Amino acid sequence: MQESGAQSAAWFDRARKVIPGGVNSPARSFRAVGGDPPVVMARGDGAYFTDVDGRRYIDYLAGFGPLVLGHAHPRVVAAVRQAAGDGAMWGTPAPAEIELAERLVHTIEGMDQVRFTTTGTEAVMSAIRLARAYTGRSVVVKFEGAYHGHSDGMLVKAGSGASTVGTQDSLGVPAGVVRDVVSLPYNDPDLLKRTMQEIGDQVACVLAEPIVGNMGIVPPESGYLEAMQEAAHQAGALVIFDEVITAFRFRYGAIGPNLGVVPDLYALGKIIGGGLPAGAYGGRYDVMQYVSPLGGMFQAGTFAGNPLSSHAGLATLDVLAEEQPYARMEQLATELETGIAALAQDYGQAITINRAGSALTVFFGSQTVRDYTTAQAADANKFARFHRLMLAEGIYLAPSRFEALFVSAAHTAADIAETLAACKKSFMQMA
Repeated sequence: MQESGAQSAAWFDRARKVIPGGVNSPARSFRAVGGDPPVVMARGDGAYFTDVDGRRYIDYLAGFGPLVLGHAHPRVVAAVRQAAGDGAMWGTPAPAEIELAERLVHTIEGMDQVRFTTTGTEAVMSAIRLARAYTGRSVVVKFEGAYHGHSDGMLVKAGSGASTVGTQDSLGVPAGVVRDVVSLPYNDPDLLKRTMQEIGDQVACVLAEPIVGNMGIVPPESGYLEAMQEAAHQAGALVIFDEVITAFRFRYGAIGPNLGVVPDLYALGKIIGGGLPAGAYGGRYDVMQYVSPLGGMFQAGTFAGNPLSSHAGLATLDVLAEEQPYARMEQLATELETGIAALAQDYGQAITINRAGSALTVFFGSQTVRDYTTAQAADANKFARFHRLMLAEGIYLAPSRFEALFVSAAHTAADIAETLAACKKSFMQMA
């Protein structure tokens, strides 16, 4: 068992003096899981972290999703090094961003054109603005517990980091913004249909993660996405799929079409930047013609499509296309799911595990988790203790019960076995 590190504590003490809360994103805080201050990392290598005290951890955070190849993949590192030698940011069109755009358009069904941003937050924000420009309407329908970045409207009943710090909303969001956002329970097609029948003529778009990843992993129930698309289109609204987490995580391409629905617009991020800042939105050709400089919907970004992110993204997609690691990643995640479930039963821990492909969430409680209400019912105190015990055994999980555990292409069967051994010790102490 690893003990708290003096160097991590010292670094975090310095951080708190100059950074609010000591972190640059609330999701990095350990506030929801208690215990020691956050571990300060020194480096990542493949499936592993090493902290500033020299301790090694198996990493299931994966940068909250984008590191599908693990840390510092040699081909991604080589691509970034080569690109950096030619200049990190030009502010002009560049071959790599065009090649990356071509790759996305040729790979993702329904993406006729794409525009790059720097973050997933910007991608979602821009897609919503575009939907409003195209429809001439203002209302956005989203789903409780789904996190779509930190733009004002998306912090209405948001999941992930917003929930982790103890609030569904945020101070500083104007009431007028809130009035234009309707947040519904996920996986309730009848309520969605009734809502669209009542206010559909005001709705610009229905925004959803096709597989929710920010109240923990919550897949759509059979027929739900199809019902969502039908209700939106009958009302003249667009469907936006936030695939910031899901695109290229579960298959080579977007997951929406694989689940039976091609949206009008996508928001992308994380993996398409290969671990560097990147986002994108795109979709139907007629809708994308509203984007400036062709149309009147303004969006810009000095670092959008920058050479470093573009080269890192291309290298990542090259490796994924060539190696197709998805089946092996899912097999490892399935072994992890099965092993944790068996250990929980052995040691009297009531848990529910939701898994989609290579991502899973362990909820402490016996209830089926199908929406934000049931996700919130999971035992926060038990998860916090489990997190601390696993961390002490060298297993790094996201410090929130509303996040996912990601298996990457860098993980091995030995890593899964070590993780299950740590899980056994943790459940023994919790019994």
